[in-house]
Amino acid sequence: MTHVVTDACVRCKYTDCVDVCPVDCFKEGPHFLVIDPDECIDCAVCIPECPVNAIYAEEDLPADQRHFTAINRDPSPQWPVISKSHEPLPDAEQWKDLTNKYATLTA
Repeated sequence: MTHVVTDACVRCKYTDCVDVCPVDCFKEGPHFLVIDPDECIDCAVCIPECPVNAIYAEEDLPADQRHFTAINRDPSPQWPVISKSHEPLPDAEQWKDLTNKYATLTA
């Protein structure tokens, strides 16, 4: 099993989770982070660090977020590893409580 970053991260990109990851499994895209399923060791230390509750164990994914398993897996080989936290996206506060944010990237 792996952990999955979900819609809550989209357009926010809080990076608190990456500082605690012991294996550098987070990858950074332009609008959100993903977890590389080939690198994740299922330790769960990242879950409580996320200020927007965007990270779930794969088996605990809400039904409406299950498609994020592929959204995490597919870009992982291309996106760079992020292992140090940095500031969230400039307008993260405006987006953090919204839902279905991924659809705004693909519309």
